[in-house]
Amino acid sequence: MRRCYSPPLPKIWLMTDERMGQSLLSSIAALPRGAGVVFRHYQTPDRKALFGAVKRLTKARRLVLLLAGHERRALRWQADGSHRRSPHRATTLRTAPVHSIPERLAAERAGAALLFVSPVFSTRSHEGAKTLGPVGFGMLMRGAKRPVIALGGMTKRRARSLRPLKIYGWAAIDSLTV
Repeated sequence: MRRCYSPPLPKIWLMTDERMGQSLLSSIAALPRGAGVVFRHYQTPDRKALFGAVKRLTKARRLVLLLAGHERRALRWQADGSHRRSPHRATTLRTAPVHSIPERLAAERAGAALLFVSPVFSTRSHEGAKTLGPVGFGMLMRGAKRPVIALGGMTKRRARSLRPLKIYGWAAIDSLTV
């Protein structure tokens, strides 16, 4: 991995995907200091080359960069960590997507540093998906042993509305895309 991180981990995360198009790098450049990027772009033909450009920018801006996918690839590509579902114990910084209590428990057992719980609200990236809403989100994260990042239709305003639930932070695509 590129750098060694110790808490505090980022509280604001940009989740990337192909819909961002040409705004990817400008969106990363607009992130506040201390933010993080989860590089997904699963369908990009030259994913590794695009990741390299993102890595140079995040390094210059001192942002945390996670590669969605297997930890071994994140190591080879020199990401700061990986983001994936996995029953295996992490040896690097790893976060995990969580959509249910069993997934939350598995991610905690696997040593995920952060839990990305979603979808809290409706989102364009998963149109028509059933959402948790604030109540379902609160129930899912109750008892969590790791910090929780709210994901799915998130905006700064919606993140503030979830503060009573003691979220650690939030992540988005659309509301962080410029």
